[in-house]
Amino acid sequence: MTILSFIEGLWQNRVLISAAAGWATAQIIKTIIHGLLEGEWRLERLVGSGGMPSSHAATVCALVTAVAYNYGPSSFEFTISFLLAIIVLHDARGVRLETGKQAEIINSITKYLRMEEGHTELPEKELKELIGHTPVQVGAGMVIGVITGILVH
Repeated sequence: MTILSFIEGLWQNRVLISAAAGWATAQIIKTIIHGLLEGEWRLERLVGSGGMPSSHAATVCALVTAVAYNYGPSSFEFTISFLLAIIVLHDARGVRLETGKQAEIINSITKYLRMEEGHTELPEKELKELIGHTPVQVGAGMVIGVITGILVH
């Protein structure tokens, strides 16, 4: 297999293209929504996690949609992609959302400690707070993913 045939194979892989398009669509929408709501345009939002909509949800739902279209819902490929989607969706809404809340509290505590003592040495400047998603953000990402998966086909 040559590099050219490998790249050609990737370009023809509708499942991969669907998943990548779902991610990209959600990230672009996320950047626009952030810019409109916050009044600041941050390029970090094009690749950053957290926020509206969930690009994790969009990616895995576009993947599941494309797999269902290409291999059918009774295939082992669909089973694997569906189970992966359940794990990713649960993680995006549950575990990562709680981690962001914990980071927010830890950041408040460390800010207080620095103000109180003025010389407290802590290993981190500030923890990232925007890493998880609310149910609405995950739902919006799921809709974007399904629509993207359909449109790519």
